[in-house]
Amino acid sequence: MKILVIRMSAMGDVAMTVPVVASFVRRFPEVEVTVLSNPRFEGMFPSLPNLRFIGADTKRDYVGLVGIFKLFKKLSSQDKYDRIIDLHDVLRSKVLRALFRLKGVPKYVIDKGRSDKKALTRADNKRFVQLKTSVERYRDVFAKAGYNFDLEYDGLFSKENALSSNILSVTGEKNEKWLAIAPFAQHQGKIYPLEKMEKVIATLSEKKTAKILLFGGGKKEVEVLESWAAKYQGVISLAGKFSLNEEIQILNASDLLISMDSSNMHLASLVNTPVVSIWGATHPFAGFYGYGQNPNNIIQKDMPCRPCSIYGNKPCMRGDYACLNQITAEEVVAKVESVLFGPQK
Repeated sequence: MKILVIRMSAMGDVAMTVPVVASFVRRFPEVEVTVLSNPRFEGMFPSLPNLRFIGADTKRDYVGLVGIFKLFKKLSSQDKYDRIIDLHDVLRSKVLRALFRLKGVPKYVIDKGRSDKKALTRADNKRFVQLKTSVERYRDVFAKAGYNFDLEYDGLFSKENALSSNILSVTGEKNEKWLAIAPFAQHQGKIYPLEKMEKVIATLSEKKTAKILLFGGGKKEVEVLESWAAKYQGVISLAGKFSLNEEIQILNASDLLISMDSSNMHLASLVNTPVVSIWGATHPFAGFYGYGQNPNNIIQKDMPCRPCSIYGNKPCMRGDYACLNQITAEEVVAKVESVLFGPQK
């Protein structure tokens, strides 16, 4: 039996497929699973005998409908699949699974719970309840295909994994606790104000709580993180210096991550590193909380307008992003120290 699993993007969503796919291939070693995703994400998936990864760049090599036909021809010429598991359900995956359907291959598609998410984020009469997590929704698709299994995922790497000399040349040896910080997200509604985050870093640097490792990417983010690293003792910017696989290894070695509702939270979850997550316009009730993370480590403000968005991409209806601005740097520092060292007496 051969199954093609489709989830092309985004990074955090692909990361949340890993506990499901890894649990499945271990439970059903007689089934060969091929994951189709962005080439950048291959390092997220464990090396297992019955798990393959095919990278497809839909912004360069397989653009538009012509690109999807080209990708279909490549996939169908390389192997014969017995099932299509669509964990994405966007135009690209719809066209691709339709082409396989013409060849008689049955498809099973994720239920994203769009109506429930709309009810959770509407301005009035919110239906404020915990929705199914993405991980649960992914597993449900396999169940539709006739495969029921428990999630048994123990992490991508051992915590004893040695770091490469390339990594250690930047981070130095680990002789104290490592605190990773990923202060950015794709949308403003999910980003803790940078002046407040800088205050968090300044306070923790002065206290010498841990070596602080800053994660980010892109020119503007690199500039901000490099400026903080130059200003505060024991702070190192990793932005733009490592591959995704190396960043995951650094997160594996870290004792804690401070993150927004962003892909970094999910990358840390893949290696069982605890996360203090800061939430603004979005909410864990939408189902995107990090797999296996402790809900006590969430920092958020209860406000009648929250959540106003599933992805944090809508303008603040109040105009002041109070959901983020009302979180003090002192609250973040206190939570970090509580997780790193236990509750302070």
